[in-house]
Amino acid sequence: MLVSTRDELQTTLAMVSAHGDRVGFVPTMGALHEGHASLMRVARERAGIVVASVFVNPLQFGAGEDLDRYPRTLDLDLKVCEQEGVDIVFAPSVEEVYPSWPAQPSVTVEPGPLGTVLEGKVRPGHFRGVLTVVAKLFGLVRPDVAVFGQKDYQQLVLIRQLVADLCLPVEIVGAETLREPDGLALSSRNRYLDVDQRAEATVLHRALLRAQEAASYGAEAALDAARAELGAAPSVELDYLVVTAPDLGGLPAELEPGTEARMLVAARLGATRLIDNCALTLGRPLTLGGQS
Repeated sequence: MLVSTRDELQTTLAMVSAHGDRVGFVPTMGALHEGHASLMRVARERAGIVVASVFVNPLQFGAGEDLDRYPRTLDLDLKVCEQEGVDIVFAPSVEEVYPSWPAQPSVTVEPGPLGTVLEGKVRPGHFRGVLTVVAKLFGLVRPDVAVFGQKDYQQLVLIRQLVADLCLPVEIVGAETLREPDGLALSSRNRYLDVDQRAEATVLHRALLRAQEAASYGAEAALDAARAELGAAPSVELDYLVVTAPDLGGLPAELEPGTEARMLVAARLGATRLIDNCALTLGRPLTLGGQS
């Protein structure tokens, strides 16, 4: 069922949740693909009622970013939701979510220091917009569980922190990244790539695979392996490539051998910007004498 206003959402939620079923929620910006569908399936495994939102959030786009050209495909999105058995699709207008728009909302959610690094450094204010709209949507939907993809890993970490810091009664599930057969992470922005860029974009996944292979020799070895792979793709303009703790709070030098880590990468191909990440298990760096 498609609803577009707060009142319609509340009325419909009250009707479908009358039997006390858990509510699962999948927030999206539309342009849905199989990756989004997989999130809906995860939500269905954990809840009797599944709600998906389709809302291109202007607050998380900075000056010069792709807000105006971000794909808006509501009719196709509704078909995806129907195929996955979504009970309610909430597709509000900007004014429904931000009543004062185009004036900025007077109250927003500050992401703290983690919101100023990596994606937050490249896209100032991005995570303020993300956390603000997620908090609003949580307040409207009141889900028991919400599912986010691990591809947007920094976003996932910050949303978990949002829930913890604001004592929100929502279970956050991070679903595995879904990929094309050649390894490219599914993304609504992949459609921006031309044929040559699409072929070259697979280097991000190959770089992560090389890093995982080299991680048994430590964080620097993993970084070197990934850099070497990325360096073979001259059209790829690297924004960042880092190894950090899973909570994004540690630097490579601080990570003990045998611990879990995360590698995150962001790069541009022409006007299109892609991100990806993977888990690493760090080993002990080799010494000059070749002994670990």
